[in-house]
Amino acid sequence: MTEKSGSLTPRPASRNYARERQQEIYLGAFTGRRLPIPIAIEEIEKQARQKMTPQAYDYVAGGAGSESTCRANLGAFERWRIVPRMLRDVSKRDLSVELFGRRLDSPFLLAPIGVQSILHPEGELASARAAASLGVPFVLSGASTHPIEPVAEAMGHGPRWFQLYWGRDDSISASMIARAERAGYDAIVVTLDTPYIGWRERDLAYPYFPFFEAQGVGNYFTDPVFRSRLAEPPEKNPRSAIEYWASVFSDFSHTWQDFARLRETTRLPMLVKGILHPDDALQAIAAGAGGIIVSNHGGRQVDGAIGALDALPGVVGAVGGRVPVLFDSGIRRGADAFKALALGACAVLLGRVYVWALGAAGEAGVREFVMNFLADFDVTLALSGVRSAGELDRSRLSRDPAESA
Repeated sequence: MTEKSGSLTPRPASRNYARERQQEIYLGAFTGRRLPIPIAIEEIEKQARQKMTPQAYDYVAGGAGSESTCRANLGAFERWRIVPRMLRDVSKRDLSVELFGRRLDSPFLLAPIGVQSILHPEGELASARAAASLGVPFVLSGASTHPIEPVAEAMGHGPRWFQLYWGRDDSISASMIARAERAGYDAIVVTLDTPYIGWRERDLAYPYFPFFEAQGVGNYFTDPVFRSRLAEPPEKNPRSAIEYWASVFSDFSHTWQDFARLRETTRLPMLVKGILHPDDALQAIAAGAGGIIVSNHGGRQVDGAIGALDALPGVVGAVGGRVPVLFDSGIRRGADAFKALALGACAVLLGRVYVWALGAAGEAGVREFVMNFLADFDVTLALSGVRSAGELDRSRLSRDPAESA
């Protein structure tokens, strides 16, 4: 469970992320320190693109169909404007939040993004180490190239969650959940919006699908149940293993009753990701979900779908505080996180923005980006007259007058 104010565990000492980071960057000019990545996310993406194949870049950057859902995600943030308040004592600020009994230093997690090896050879290992070094939870994708256990080892005691793509073979799903539990992951995130891969025009035009090149299948190829289904191990016959992976990855038949049974496979909190409708949130809770992640998969699944931020208030209202509601899809800067939290999210997941930093400069790039994001958010809090993430609510925002006219 989570609280937007108060705590079950002691709060960390207040830090001035904004001042620390700005001084580090400005003073670094005197020592000749060169930043591993640019400051603006658009420039980070350009730097990453220069190091990637065109196919890999389009796989990460692209969305479903005309990509109107990607645009809707960004447009939804523009419809809300921050209303700064003056002469409030914001000399000490608290960015921390409580999630599932654990006090986190900030309301941010690194979202589950698969096949990170197409951005950088170390892929998820580099992202996980960067997250652990900053105390930011890393959500490992079930479609990662580097498997559950090595990523956990790379993180040490860093907070981590595991995201499951719930496929056709429940025994494989249960095995992966058990592996994550043994490896010290704190929660399970079940992605519901990908019973099949969306119609992604950029990828189809090449055609390019990294899984068919044995990227992003690390958790499957190392899973004992998956391996037991094969006539030959993946090391000996990777093509056959990939074909079997393709046959079990997707399943259109799952229902909320099935989710209730899946929920029984672990003692860990189990969140559902991909919720956009209030009634789905209520059904998820009834089926045992311990948390909701409002998300449209970054626009990668349904063309023409609602912007995720537009869906957030309705879901938050329906849930009524019974379980934590997190937000994903469209976060680019600290102001975006401010708006999502003000609209009721307990925490937000950073997605493409951090993997562009991975592609641009590996582990150092991810660490640098997250530090910049923390500082950007902290500046936004301070200049808006807000002392803590827990204070954020809709009174801090106004609808854009141009949108309401």
